[in-house]
Amino acid sequence: MYAYFRHSFDFLNRRFSHLKHNFVAHTTALKLVLCIAIPLLVWAMPTAWFPFEGLTITQHRTIFIFAFAAIFWIFEPIPIYATSIVVILLELVLLSDSGISFAFLNKESEMFGVILNYKEIIGTFASPIIILFLGGFFLAIAASKYNMDSTMARTFIKPFGSKPKWVMLGIMSITAVFSMFMSNTATTAMMLSILVPVLASLDKEDKGRVGFVLCVPIAANIGGLGTPIGTPPNAIAMKYLSNDITFSKWMALGVPFVIIMLIISWLIILMVYPPTTKNIKLNILHETKDKRAARIIYGTFIVTVLLWLTDFWHGMNSYVIAIIPIAVFLSLNILNKDDLKHVSWDVLWLVSGGIALGLALSVTGLAGVIVNSIPFAHMPVYLIFVLAAVTGLVIANFMSNTATANLLIPIIAVIGGSLMSLESLGGGKTLLISTTLAISLGMCLPISTPPNALAYSTGLISTKQLSVIGISVGIIGLLVAFGLLYFDINIGIL
Repeated sequence: MYAYFRHSFDFLNRRFSHLKHNFVAHTTALKLVLCIAIPLLVWAMPTAWFPFEGLTITQHRTIFIFAFAAIFWIFEPIPIYATSIVVILLELVLLSDSGISFAFLNKESEMFGVILNYKEIIGTFASPIIILFLGGFFLAIAASKYNMDSTMARTFIKPFGSKPKWVMLGIMSITAVFSMFMSNTATTAMMLSILVPVLASLDKEDKGRVGFVLCVPIAANIGGLGTPIGTPPNAIAMKYLSNDITFSKWMALGVPFVIIMLIISWLIILMVYPPTTKNIKLNILHETKDKRAARIIYGTFIVTVLLWLTDFWHGMNSYVIAIIPIAVFLSLNILNKDDLKHVSWDVLWLVSGGIALGLALSVTGLAGVIVNSIPFAHMPVYLIFVLAAVTGLVIANFMSNTATANLLIPIIAVIGGSLMSLESLGGGKTLLISTTLAISLGMCLPISTPPNALAYSTGLISTKQLSVIGISVGIIGLLVAFGLLYFDINIGIL
């Protein structure tokens, strides 16, 4: 009898698993069909249906590509980095001077519009922003390969003592510092592993366990704001700010913001999830594998950062300096061809897609058409800042920060460059920076940022717990950002 019931249970379980698999497969297929259908409807719409006067054919196609990117980045029927590659492909086929021939039959027509140079589109793969990120990745990979990341973390956390609240501040501080120069995703992965002995030292019922897990992604998200290479939205913004904002000037703006928000976030986490354990004993055993490599990496890291900070003195921009760690580590065999597999190519491709989308919006003139159709000139200056920042913050909470930046920043750049009324508050660059900071403050859901997703994947925190802290930090951060930018304008940094 037992064998009969057992057999029946196994049959039903297999049947349920099969039905579940089919449901997931059909749901994924339906989502993909809908994501393709909506942009195609945009493609099929007559030009006269759009609320823009004098829309050209290339601008219409750019709207189609923009709609495709937005839908696919939001719902992710395919990986978001794959969407970026498809965006570049669509631009090459439909908008470039090397596109498919039947798409350019009427190219001599006055209403056809501007055609993009295919070299410029493909060139987004090697944009200076991509090289800047690549240099940061090389520094991170080298530190990880020789266990220097864990060694530095142990060294920096140790001075904070054994009291839980101070240990948490130490973890948040080192996470934020690492996130300024490393991928905040890699930093979060490293710090979550270091967090294991900390959690083991806490009582089972201690609410502080949730606080410690939350503090890592929050600090990583905030720390990435400190430098142009700390997070992809910063890099995307730098594409439009390179003539006005240097690496050192960004740090002069970003680091004070990071310090203030780190302290505020720490206090919020302690208030909501206060630790009850009296003392924590840390036991982080990793040691640096190779002393020679360590000396080279430390030296290269220090030289690179110092050059970034003194770009106003020596004249080399941050993109040129970023090649130094790449050349040094490969030449001295600190990293080899196998280590190149650990470069986050998906992030580089994702940023490339955003740059290519911005290129199409700009060169075809669509961004200008969109901006001119909205009465920004009649809006109060402060309302423009608030509207752009709140839009970025809200959208970034429901889709990745990078995808949000890819969509919004090219348009914000055009808005900032077209409104003379912004000059009293630092001009378009201030609008761009405030919007970028707002986008990076979107961190209330697991899908908002990779650090959030990594922390959520531990199973130690819930979406609700993440949302409570993420929303609080986002709203307060927005107010702090506006306050600091206003202060920087008055003292002449901007």
